[in-house]
Amino acid sequence: MSPIPDDPARYNSFLTDLLGVMAYGELSAFERLSSDARYSPTLHDRAVLGRIAVVEFQHYELVRARLEAMGLDTEAAMLPFQPSVDHFHERTRPADWYESLMKAYVIDTVSADFYRAVARHVDAATRELIEQIQSAEEATAVLQERLKAALADDPRLASRLALWARRLLGEALTQAQRVSLEHAFLGGLSGLDDAGARELVRALTAELATNHSRRMAALGLAG
Repeated sequence: MSPIPDDPARYNSFLTDLLGVMAYGELSAFERLSSDARYSPTLHDRAVLGRIAVVEFQHYELVRARLEAMGLDTEAAMLPFQPSVDHFHERTRPADWYESLMKAYVIDTVSADFYRAVARHVDAATRELIEQIQSAEEATAVLQERLKAALADDPRLASRLALWARRLLGEALTQAQRVSLEHAFLGGLSGLDDAGARELVRALTAELATNHSRRMAALGLAG
């Protein structure tokens, strides 16, 4: 599919939505991780989440700068997505440190998969921004390492965290589908009519679920 838009006005509307939901997602991740650090069993763990939170805010700043360079208001771009993103986080409040770790890991990796998939269909500048934000594997590796250590220390966590991860995935996929369809989110991509956008959402959902299952298996958990 060509990244050059057939309908520039429609594509620009899509791009505003894409950057708006990315910006609010990164800002929310910063707030969530900063807040969840209070569950940390050690000061080292608190610092780990703090560092990841700082990276998320830096990502927000990158998206904000791109929106402003396009002459767009960042708050206005984010506002349409605030209710659904906030609702998602209300529905998936972690009960403890381990659930906080798993939530950060699942949301980080599923979001990265989603945006990388979308990046296949956008213009070069937007693709570069997405790759810049999603290329930082350090946070993902740190979260994976901490989860593996927690599971090794207490194998009884496995069944609870596996169930929690499945719930998080289900909520995340529902959220992605709702945002994509309610906001006609992918309809502005070149060559996609509404039916094509729905098909892309279905394909993305299957891809995200497959990747998640593979990552859970790497942790020794059922996907």
